[in-house]
Amino acid sequence: MATKKREIRKSPVSAPVAVAQAEPRRAWGWYAAVGAAATVVALLVYGPALHGPFLFDDSFLPFAHTGDEPLRNWLVGMRPLLMFTYWFNVSLSGEDTFSYHLLNILLHCAASGLMFLVVRRLLEWSGLEKARLNLLAGFAAAIFLLHPVQAESVAYLAGRSETLSVMLFLAAYTIFLYRRNTAASWGNVAAIFAVFAAALLAKEHTIVLPALLLLTDFWWNPGFSFTGIRRNWRLYLPMAVGGVGGVVYLLPILLHSTSAGFRLKDLTWYQYFFTQCRALFVYLWLFVLPSHQSADWGFPMSQNILDRGALIGLLALVALAGLAWFYRRKYRLASFGFFAFLLLMAPTSSVIPIRDAVAERRLYLSMLGLLLIVVDLLPRWKQSRRTLAIECAVVVGIFALLTNARAEVWSSEVRLWEDAAQKSPDNWRAHSQLASAYYNLGRCAEAVGEYQKTAQLEKPDYDLLVNWALAYDCLNQTDNALARLQQAAALEPRAHVYSQIGMIYGKRAQWPEAMEALAKAETIDPGFAVTYVYKGLVHVATDQPEAAVQDFQHALALDPKLQQARDGLAQAQAHLRAGH
Repeated sequence: MATKKREIRKSPVSAPVAVAQAEPRRAWGWYAAVGAAATVVALLVYGPALHGPFLFDDSFLPFAHTGDEPLRNWLVGMRPLLMFTYWFNVSLSGEDTFSYHLLNILLHCAASGLMFLVVRRLLEWSGLEKARLNLLAGFAAAIFLLHPVQAESVAYLAGRSETLSVMLFLAAYTIFLYRRNTAASWGNVAAIFAVFAAALLAKEHTIVLPALLLLTDFWWNPGFSFTGIRRNWRLYLPMAVGGVGGVVYLLPILLHSTSAGFRLKDLTWYQYFFTQCRALFVYLWLFVLPSHQSADWGFPMSQNILDRGALIGLLALVALAGLAWFYRRKYRLASFGFFAFLLLMAPTSSVIPIRDAVAERRLYLSMLGLLLIVVDLLPRWKQSRRTLAIECAVVVGIFALLTNARAEVWSSEVRLWEDAAQKSPDNWRAHSQLASAYYNLGRCAEAVGEYQKTAQLEKPDYDLLVNWALAYDCLNQTDNALARLQQAAALEPRAHVYSQIGMIYGKRAQWPEAMEALAKAETIDPGFAVTYVYKGLVHVATDQPEAAVQDFQHALALDPKLQQARDGLAQAQAHLRAGH
């Protein structure tokens, strides 16, 4: 396409209106048919994960422990809109994960449809010939739908925070892009704010939307002027005021969170920034060539600017930004895409420390910028529309196959962590998670082996020692189990560990030692219900059913859902009846 054609552009007022007026109504029926077909393809590609289990951080989400509590209990914390969708799944199917995964895929399909609209509008503004608009916008949407790196956001139930929030983010951005006038009306402003607020209630990283709107208004006005920003004062003034409230809303998280924010031990904001100067190139690599994907990268931190190539990464980013600005007129859409990519990565990959330096789901939102670079560069190669369509179809087909294989990995806890441990053999957390997966399947010998590897890579903490002990207990190696539990008790003398020591001694019929350990547990935390379950079992075994009944009743008073206590109480009462 001639450079001149790309250089002479209308403002984002008249061009969108003209296109909208010329769009045949039958086109919307075609869009609907293509969307339905894309949804079927997505269901087939992600089919292996549709019945996948709860994994990793899923155990910390409310559906893992909230059960049948009323809706209001789900909505009192952070991300209430996200929690509402989980409540819906719990109400619909309980612990059957099919509905959870199905909703994840449908949200992803909706986000892909919105991506089509976003990319199509920006292609229009860049001056692309109409004959290729749908082809390139459809290619971008298909890549977004079927790219293997999306598997973590779609096949992982905790990844719904990405699919839901980004779908809403793109909806708000679509409203902005398809406004009828340069100056947004109060109706536009209200709609954008409503959807933006919903996105924030799904995940906080969508706070970057106002910055993207500002960049868009600046970039797509003639001469890269601030005219559009001034005209949209109705939008930006309330957003500036709301930004103060956003800071107040997010500040407690940034100051007190144990997984992200400025209070993380041994990780400062500048160390995280230096690390991200390297990590951003991991995301670029994953987008272009999605290989070596992992659920847990174990990406090492840069302690200073000279550590692990952080300086090279920083200089490379500055050079790329300089080139993008220098060629902003010749490659307007691609340059916009690069700055949009950096902007959309900023909430998770700049100066706010997060415990994990790299996570593939962080590319879910920022992929928009990279797709814009691709659709700007593709038409510049001299080739027919047919050839371009074939090339796009081949790329999408390859990605679909790779994503299907990745969905297979996410369909099983053991597969997921075997994959992560194989790709990162020095990642202690991957080995620990794999050990837990083996233990959950009763493969206790393999679990012990993985816990041993974990202990060689990282100094064992309380949780590792307790889990390791339970794996030994599963093999009936009670000496090894007791040794690990006593190590854990020396690190952190909790009621839980002493209750487990009492349980092991009880299995060995060492009743005095068992009761001594359980007495310590009761002293440390009288409200820990499991202690009384094990006391009751000891009393049953030593023919003291009256005391056992009291223990089990006490446990149920503390935790009415404790099935072990219910079963033990029935057993003790049966002993009492038999004695009479």
